[in-house]
Parts: sequence; structure tokens; C-alpha cells
Amino acid sequence: MLRTGIVGLPNVGKSTLFNALTSSKNAQSANYPFCTIEPNVGVVNVPDERLEVLAKLCKTDVIIPTAIEFVDIAGLVKGASKGEGLGNQFLHNIREVDAIIQVVRCFDDPNTIHVAGKVNPLDDIEVINTELALADLASVEKRQARISKQAKGGDKDAVLEDKVLTRLTELLSEGTFINVKDYFNEDEIAAVKALNLMSTKPVIYAANVSEYDLKDGNDYTKQVTEYAKKHNAEVVLISAKIEEELAELGADEAKEYLKELGVQDSGIDRMIKSVYKLLNLRTFITAGEKEVHAWTIPAGAKAPQAAGVIHTDFEKGFIRAEITPCKDFIELGSYVACKEKGVTRLEGKDYEVQDGDLVHFRFSV
Repeated sequence: MLRTGIVGLPNVGKSTLFNALTSSKNAQSANYPFCTIEPNVGVVNVPDERLEVLAKLCKTDVIIPTAIEFVDIAGLVKGASKGEGLGNQFLHNIREVDAIIQVVRCFDDPNTIHVAGKVNPLDDIEVINTELALADLASVEKRQARISKQAKGGDKDAVLEDKVLTRLTELLSEGTFINVKDYFNEDEIAAVKALNLMSTKPVIYAANVSEYDLKDGNDYTKQVTEYAKKHNAEVVLISAKIEEELAELGADEAKEYLKELGVQDSGIDRMIKSVYKLLNLRTFITAGEKEVHAWTIPAGAKAPQAAGVIHTDFEKGFIRAEITPCKDFIELGSYVACKEKGVTRLEGKDYEVQDGDLVHFRFSV
């Protein structure tokens, strides 16, 4: 399952956001640093309005959406890479996730203490990024010391890795996130990924605002947006407090509340969709009388790979994939009608499964 870590300085709204994400009170929320002592974990369904429509057409009550696991990681402080605050144990938790959501405080509130004494989102981002980079730098230096002898001896893999580690040392010294595709070739990227560095993970900046700035943002969010553009990151405006209130409402009430605030989707829905966009993921669907089930694949996945997400035997024995575009199925109302209109087709092993494809795999065991 996809794992996303929520990080940020103390008192920026991380745990409040986590509570809203998981519609729970699992994460304590208090006006003091380190109220999150162990990483809280919650599994959140990915919003997909197509699934309910398909379930009605297929006459089933069973809907299984795809999901993301969110990990709420304790607030970092300056010096965390050297053990300050709660230190390295939490940096380890960040290494285990696929993407990072960095919650950035973009609101003024005299009743909520800022750990640095003032609200400055770019300073906050710099503190987090620097601590992650310093921790990664220590790992890179240790690794390079280990393989240097092999590299000097001419070992091909060690020479490649040594070159990658030298370049990473330069980049990490700048204290920011690294888009590996900008600096490394395909072979080098494989070596970088094997290191599992925090500074190479995709990032979404969740600009946490008051309800009054949720629609248009403010000067703080403009700063964050400009920064994110320069570093190939995503930005989502979110009001953690509003999201927590929405989690207490029914679906219709929540929609009405969002309408009053002048926004269409909840920040959480936009954030989850941003994770999918950032990680370049797609959803295909299996739908029938038994259930409607959404599955996650990377963009560009071929039909046998998609089949393997359901079961490894499907990939091994793959013969053909019967593809029906979701839009056509909803419009025509049934597989029979789709076949009659010629919109259902058979595809082979080279077919790239598209987002929203309804798929029935033919395979032999």
C-alpha cells in the first residue's frame, strides 16, 4: 500500500490534519511541541465518485476503493538530525514513506505558539528540508566510506555508486529536496533509489490557512507556491481545523459547508489527488455483481503488470485484457450495451492500462 508521511514543525496543524484525514481522534492535538510521540498510522480511502455510480449499474453494495496509508510523524525542530527534540527515531519513520506531505503554517493566531516565535513559512520549510538533508548527508558519507575501497579497486557497481554518492553530497549540502531526474541518468537513479533518502522523495506542501483564506490564500501561501514551483513540488491550500469539522458532518452537510466557504472540494480530497498526481499513479477498476474494486498502478503500466496487482497468477498466465472505458460504461449502462456499441475491446500484453479502464483479465493457470 502507498505510504505518505505528514511532517512539519510543532504546532503547524499536523495532528489536526491527521485527525481529519482519518476521521478519527487517534492523534492527540495540543498547543505544545511533541504531543505526537509515536507515529500514528491511518488508512484513508482515495475519493473516486465513479465507484458509487458503477456499483448501482452493477447492482452490488460492495465497493472497495483504493487506499493510502498516512503516517503522522512527530514535529521536527532545528537540530533533529543531530538528535535535538525527538531526533533521529522520527527521521527513520520518514525514510519508510513513498511521499512526504509537509504541513506549513500559513495563518496568524496569537493563541497558538509558533516554535520559532513568529510565522514565516519559508523559514519553516528551510528548517525541515535542512534537517532531512543533513540526516541524508550523514547516511551518504557513511555509505561512501564503506564502498570507497571497492570503487578504487575498479568494481563496476561500486564505481557507479561512488560517483552518485559524490554528486549527492554536493546536492544535499544545498539543504533542499532533490528531483533525481534532473541530475541522474537511468542507471544512477536506480542507485539513488536504493539509498532510500528522505530528500529525494516527492513532496506536497500543505499550506495550512484559516477558513477566511481557504478560497484565495494569502501572502504566506503565495510564498509557498513560488517556492514549490522552483522545486517541482505540489501545493494544496488546506484548513486543518475546517477539515476536522467537515469530518464530523454527513456528506450533504459537508458539501453545503464547503459551498458556503466558496470552495468545491475538501482540501483532503485535493491533497489525496495531488499525491496520485505527484507519484504519477492511475486507477483501473474491476466491476461486476460481486463487487466494484479500484486498483492502483503506475502510469504506463502494461496490462500484465496491472493483472499482477490483483494476483501474481494473473500476470504469469496473462492472455488478454477486456477493456471498457468507464465513461462509456456509465453512459451505456451495461457490458452488453458496450459490446454491442463496439466500445469494449480486447487488448494484448503491450496495452498501457488507462485511468478509469474497466478491466476483465483472461488468463490461464
